[in-house]
Amino acid sequence: MTQAVKAVPSRTAPAVRLTGVSKMFGSGGTALLALDQVDLDVSPGEFVCLLGASGCGKSTLLNLVAGLDGPSAGTIDLGGARVALMFQEPALFPWLTVTANLELALKMRGVPRQDRRDRAAELLDSVHLGGFARKRPHQLSGGMRQRVALARALALTAGADDHGTVLLMDEPFGALDAMTRDLLHDEIERIWRERGLTVLFVTHNVREAVRLGDRVVLLSSRPGRVVREFPVPMARPRRIDSPEVASLAASITDRLREEVGRHGA
Repeated sequence: MTQAVKAVPSRTAPAVRLTGVSKMFGSGGTALLALDQVDLDVSPGEFVCLLGASGCGKSTLLNLVAGLDGPSAGTIDLGGARVALMFQEPALFPWLTVTANLELALKMRGVPRQDRRDRAAELLDSVHLGGFARKRPHQLSGGMRQRVALARALALTAGADDHGTVLLMDEPFGALDAMTRDLLHDEIERIWRERGLTVLFVTHNVREAVRLGDRVVLLSSRPGRVVREFPVPMARPRRIDSPEVASLAASITDRLREEVGRHGA
């Protein structure tokens, strides 16, 4: 079955709705069921973090929501929202300046040439890199490159109301050191608030999920199914090393260990 996209009837409807979504790779005796009957709603403006053992289908789920692949069964309802996808690696073009990387994304979105420079400058300001427009990727730190990648992801939704944008993030901070990651947590939280984005964030770091998320969704070991959801009721801003974050993260880790153990058995 191909991906079905329907109109969302009201602003209170989910920004993302997965209904009975399954994904099978291959066929016959070599077939691999990656996702099995996943039901998940993400509200407009919500920050949802996905956790699960390696190979449970988290990245596959993001690819389906992004439209990079279609589900084998079930439907994905985005209500016409534009989707931005950010990977773990920045994947910037090394021969282009920061501005040129963003302008290329804007060109792909059909933004007129005369508007691209202003829009790129606005995006760089939004990630606090306004002074680095003429730099090339190799002249930036890892954290700065990820900020450019974030700006580029937002550039790909150019022309959309940011409040209708779904930002998909696939372990974007996994390769960064702890201090840089902590700073970028603050940045993504600020941008999420300012722009009213809906975020679906994949991570292996349980504390990161509690630090950032309104809700943490735990997937089972392969095939991936939603086995538990953990609301995060703590006030923002949060610190990743706070006792409240550590306590909830410990509870989620215990449940995650059960899933990893089940898969190992």
